[in-house]
Amino acid sequence: MLPKATLAIAIAVTVSGCNAFLPAAGPSTSAVVEGSDQATSEGTFARYEFIEVNSAVVEALRGRPLDSLLSSFGDGRMPSEPVIGIGDAVAVSVFEAGSGGLYSGPLTVNSMSAGSKAAQLPEQIVSRDGAISVPYAGRIKVAGRRAQDVQALIETELAGKAIQPQVIVTVSRPVSQSVTVGGEAVGGARVPLGTQGDRILDVIATAGGVKAPVSETFVRLSRNGRTATVPLTTVVSNPKENIYLRPNDNLTLVRDPQTFLAIGALGTSNEIPFQAEGITLAQALAKARGQSDADADPTGTFLFRFEPAPVVRRLKPGSPLLGTPLVPVVYRFDMRDPNSLFLTQAFRMRNRDMIYVSNAPFTEVKKVLSVFAAASQPITTGVRVGGAF
Repeated sequence: MLPKATLAIAIAVTVSGCNAFLPAAGPSTSAVVEGSDQATSEGTFARYEFIEVNSAVVEALRGRPLDSLLSSFGDGRMPSEPVIGIGDAVAVSVFEAGSGGLYSGPLTVNSMSAGSKAAQLPEQIVSRDGAISVPYAGRIKVAGRRAQDVQALIETELAGKAIQPQVIVTVSRPVSQSVTVGGEAVGGARVPLGTQGDRILDVIATAGGVKAPVSETFVRLSRNGRTATVPLTTVVSNPKENIYLRPNDNLTLVRDPQTFLAIGALGTSNEIPFQAEGITLAQALAKARGQSDADADPTGTFLFRFEPAPVVRRLKPGSPLLGTPLVPVVYRFDMRDPNSLFLTQAFRMRNRDMIYVSNAPFTEVKKVLSVFAAASQPITTGVRVGGAF
């Protein structure tokens, strides 16, 4: 019978050969660290960028700008007074000082009634030339002008034709002064903007509110070819992000539940949701019920993520993977270092991140021991039975 020390050495030597046949939740720590480059017959090429996380890396990632409606569009000020635009529906009323004029009715037989002194013209849509038609005044250019300016212009054109004309111009359907609301809004529609100016939450309320939970909803604003997306909770909690909307803005409410994947030597392996305002890696590990004391390699806590090329350029200026818009990156945290506990509190999680904790080397030894124990059980049983006789 082999001595215990010799048996232990034999088992340790055998572990490396058995690893390929033993069950595992994923690659070992050394496999992840050394696997960023792959050698082929044509040479070595990079598969992903491997980055050891330290305070400098966390600060560089903090420099990655988050979407902000205020910084993207800078509209914290009240919009200017609205003007008439192409496609708007305009109603014109003309009043005269006496009866018998161009727009007033004739005198009636009853001397107590002086007849009508006003006329309501049919509602007109501002055509592509930006004008409407007013009898006896001709084509009036209204696009780009305020209602009171159009009133004065029509009165000028009717002077000497009508009896002291007074004009009222009303924009009954201000299509050009509206925003489009869609997505998870209860009532998606074109919402006209008020003369006092409407902010994002005002327009969302006008559209009936949000169908999805606020914690899972994002606000996506498109204006003049530019788009920014922020969590609705950010707009609600930060008044500066509740900016004024402008005509022809497109406001889309998007439901996008934020999740991360937790696999490996953790308390749970699952897809775990988190709220739209985000969480840190420390909070994510807590949601995954922490690392397994019996199996986890404290030096093998990894985070897999696709990073934009500009972010990777700050971290790895010479990366050969910078030719693609999104670069696969593996971040490593050494949890034996107490400073890593602070780093995980500052490291922000992103949607679809994957946390992987590798097994400790001794876990593989335990697996081999269990295999040897299972294989030697019949022999041990036979020896015991033989000894009994």
